[in-house]
Amino acid sequence: MAGVNDARLYLTRSSLWKPESIEVFGVWKTGDDICSRKREVRSLCVRGSSSYQSVDRINGNVTGINGTVAPSVGKSNGWKNEKSGPTHNSMLGRFVEDRFVFRQTFVIRSYEIGPDKTATMETIMNLLQETALNHVMSSGLAGDGFGATHEMSLRKLIWVVTRINIQVEKYSCWGDVVEIDTWVAASGKNGMRRDWIIRDYSTQQIITRATSTWVIMNRETRRLSKIPEQVREEVKPFYLDRTVIKNTNDSNKIDRLSEETAESIRSGLAPRWSDMDVNQHVNNVKYIGWILESVPMNVLEDYNLTSMTLEYRRECRQSHLLESLTSMKEAEVETNLVIASSCRADLGSTHLLRMQEDRAEIVRARAEWRLKGKNK
Repeated sequence: MAGVNDARLYLTRSSLWKPESIEVFGVWKTGDDICSRKREVRSLCVRGSSSYQSVDRINGNVTGINGTVAPSVGKSNGWKNEKSGPTHNSMLGRFVEDRFVFRQTFVIRSYEIGPDKTATMETIMNLLQETALNHVMSSGLAGDGFGATHEMSLRKLIWVVTRINIQVEKYSCWGDVVEIDTWVAASGKNGMRRDWIIRDYSTQQIITRATSTWVIMNRETRRLSKIPEQVREEVKPFYLDRTVIKNTNDSNKIDRLSEETAESIRSGLAPRWSDMDVNQHVNNVKYIGWILESVPMNVLEDYNLTSMTLEYRRECRQSHLLESLTSMKEAEVETNLVIASSCRADLGSTHLLRMQEDRAEIVRARAEWRLKGKNK
């Protein structure tokens, strides 16, 4: 039934950005009729601002932070948006630093936290992926693929991640607001690097850093491809040569586990239809949950996952059965990471996710763990 709960508030502004042009409207639904009219709203204070410096939207809603209204994605922010419409108008991010960095804010929701009431590693990875895709969409580069550019779509090409390294100094809690920056750079002759930083919105403290390497694959043949020159010219104007994690040392390959070296093995892991993405393979974030299936319970309960490096070796489909292997050890002190001094680990682990039938490798991973509640 329609009633008070059907009421919504909308903030509108004229095409010319003026503080005095903001109006508040109430929408009430009665049966099949919707009437919209100006109303006096005693519980809401809206204040205009001529500056975009403190503008934000969080999870699709105007936050009211600093009393400003977020500009919609598109012409108002000064970059080209070829697909203007409702989808783009509800997007959350904006460009900063001369359009080289894309920034987006999120609220950590109740279904994104784990048993300890903080965001999980999978939640963080999903937010990174969402920000990256919105970066491509907002730049006007998006074709008809999952983050693919126009020239890539014409050639039936898609991006696939080969390696990602994430360093977490602090996990956000339910209701916390985080701010994510992302940008891209070249990685060798045929790769692209994407970096992220996550800040606590209220303190502006950097709480997570991540870097990743991507290559191009043909979505029909499933074979890797060189980056066509047309694609390179599309993305090159967005390159920013800035490193978020120093000396990740890609030559330091992750050891391969076997039945003899693994301390625990979990078999019979089955991908579901909902684990698939639009590129017709298991989304890369899903692997984290399966990797953690073979981690001892006392580690999951007593330690925080502070660092994770994943090397993706092959695709996984819904029809595959998987095995997760884990080996734990005392952590070795890392000296090559930007945040190592404030995030030293107590335990280290090595992981392998493989096909159960032929034992073909899917993902190798390395992780570091810190005792919960330990002073930093």
